[in-house]
Amino acid sequence: MIGSILTAAAGDIRPAGVTRRRPPVTAKPGRSLRVLLAEDSLLNQKLAIGLLTKWGHTVTVANNGLEAVSAVAQQTFDLVLMDIQMPEMNGFEATEVIRQQECQGGGHLPILALTARALKGDRERCLEAGMDGYVSKPIRQDELYQAILACCPPKA
Repeated sequence: MIGSILTAAAGDIRPAGVTRRRPPVTAKPGRSLRVLLAEDSLLNQKLAIGLLTKWGHTVTVANNGLEAVSAVAQQTFDLVLMDIQMPEMNGFEATEVIRQQECQGGGHLPILALTARALKGDRERCLEAGMDGYVSKPIRQDELYQAILACCPPKA
């Protein structure tokens, strides 16, 4: 089952007789990013780390929102991939703290929501909470890749 989840998340499962419309993303983005992955699921961590490192990014993992807030305070990141449902402090709460810190210190750290919640209004709720984008789970590599490019375009 885990193999099926990873395969599905990577975009390789399709119904019989349906061909893939786009090849999988293999190109590196225009620049290497320092990414904080705030995710409590080991399986999702492994999948995201695999994709991000394949694209040339450096990944630091936070297992919950408290660890994410602490990591942002201690290190410099170009992007945060923020799970919404985590123990200790959820993604909305962690984003709020990070945005409050930015008000005091300046700057803006792009935050992409990662969530299994794909109900109507969830994307809007994430954006209203101060996140810069939204990617639903299971993670689809093309969607993640495009969301990262939208938040962190290549520098000229």
